[in-house]
Order: sequence, then C-alpha cells, then structure tokens
Amino acid sequence: MPELPEVEVVRRGLARWVTGRRVADVAVHHPRPVRRHLAGPEDLAARLAGTTVTDVVRRGKFLWAELDSGEALLAHLGMSGQLLLQPADAPDERHLRVRVRFDDAPRGGRELRFVDQRMFGGLAVVALHPTPDGGPGGVGGALDEAGTGGPSAPLLPAGVGHIARDPLDPHLRVPALVERFRARRTGVKRALLDQTLVSGIGNIYADEALWRSRLHGERPASGLTRPAVRRLLDDVRAVMTDALGAGGTSFDSLYVDVNGSSGYFERGLAVYGREGRPCPRCGTPVRRAAFMNRSSHWCPACQPASRPRPAPAVLGGAG
Repeated sequence: MPELPEVEVVRRGLARWVTGRRVADVAVHHPRPVRRHLAGPEDLAARLAGTTVTDVVRRGKFLWAELDSGEALLAHLGMSGQLLLQPADAPDERHLRVRVRFDDAPRGGRELRFVDQRMFGGLAVVALHPTPDGGPGGVGGALDEAGTGGPSAPLLPAGVGHIARDPLDPHLRVPALVERFRARRTGVKRALLDQTLVSGIGNIYADEALWRSRLHGERPASGLTRPAVRRLLDDVRAVMTDALGAGGTSFDSLYVDVNGSSGYFERGLAVYGREGRPCPRCGTPVRRAAFMNRSSHWCPACQPASRPRPAPAVLGGAG
C-alpha cells in the first residue's frame, strides 16, 4: 500500500501538469474503480467534463484534485493504483480503467490515466467541506524551486474529515499530538498507524522510524516521555523526507510516479524487509514478526522490547 511519500510524489507530478487545465471528456473503461461514486460512471464523467483543475492536494495518503465546480476528484491508489500522465497517442495500458482527456490533448498534451491491476483503489467526485480547524486541507499548491508545495484551501473532500494531519503538514499541532499520542493505551507502532491520530504513516515508515528512534513497536505509547515522542515524530519526518528525495519506495512495478518511474528508497531501508540481514547500526540480524495482518521488522539489540532495568544496588556492610 503506498504511504505518504509515494502519494506525495504523485501529487507533485500531477500539480505540475494538470493544475489550470480544463477537462474535455472522461472515459470509464471499468465500473469497479469508480464504485465509490454512487451515482455511477456516467455521472462521474458528466461532473468532470468542462471543469478546470484549480489545485492538487494531499492529506496523509489521500489525494484529490480541486475543481472550479466546487467539487473534488478524490483518488485512492489502493494496492496497485497508478495515476499516469501519457501522450494522447500512447498505447493503452493493460489495466487502464479511467481516462481523463484535457482540452489540449489533441495538440500534443498529456492525458491522465488511472491504471489499476487489482482494482482496490478508485476515483470519485465528491463535495468539499470546510476543515474542522479552519486550517488548510492539506499540502497543495504549485511547486516552487525547492520542489515543495504550499497550503491548500481550507477545504476537505467528503469522507476525509476524520483523517488527521500528517507529519509533513506545517499546520500539524505537534504539542497537542504529543499529548494525544501519550494518552493511547496501545503499542507505539499501533499509535503511529492510527490515521485519526496522525496520518500518512504505514507499515514501512513506521518500522523505519522506530528503528531510528531505537524503540520497539510494542512499547506502550503511554510509557513514552514527551521528549521521546517528539524524537520519534522527528524521525518519522526525517525518514519520509529521505524517501521523498528518492522518489518513494518501490518493491515492484506497481508503485510508480506519474511518468511511470519507480522510486529507489528501498535501497536505503534499514530494517523493513531485511529479516535475517545485519542491522546497519550494530550488525545484529533483523527480526520479523506478524503484526495486524502485516509484518513488523526490528533490531532486537537496538530496539529491546522493554526498557532495560537498572542493576540492583549492592548493599555494603561486610563484617
């Protein structure tokens, strides 16, 4: 499942190419990927036709294109979804599900294609609502020279209001998050994966951040000190920033950017997917265990399951 860095890579590519462009027409080649648009494929195509994309925004793993109609095209990549920008005359992909053509496509511009082999992802046109806190909906805006975006309008698509801000959102209120994190009566990894607490973190980057912080995923979140939680959040940001610089993590051809290129952060992973290999920090073999229908990876030496107890005091007084 793509996590925040992979979705942000796609967002940046879309923001560069589709912001300000007008939709000419839409073709839905399979109904399943638009099943969340309850009015049906024809209605989705009709709502998109003639609209102009005003921004491309991301919150956590959720991605949407704001439209001048006041609605949004909400996309979820699922397990294998791809949003590709292709020349209009390029051959169709084997698993092409939805095609969005823009007014300039006949003049050599690119068209947007939603390709999804397993069809767990999908598209829907939904209403936009004010954000609960009055702040920007997420990270959006055109890219600057540094390759970053900016704050979006204070709007969220229907169905996204419960999703918390993510670690790369400049409007994330860190002190409040620290307190909410420490109030969780779960292991620290479960807290990281709770999208209503902090969004965008999945299995890969949770394991990598915990390794950087030297924390075992089963350590109780409520037992962490405030500085420890802050350090963990800093490590989450750091590993996600590193992943963004590498184009995300691609274990196979399903995870690609809008040009069809794979990310290469898989080469920089310390523990995820490295069972039995030496920990890059201490050389101890990395372990793996089942976790919530997934897997956890950690170094047993660097990330002990519990805090080591101090050695008992030696009572003096030999006679």
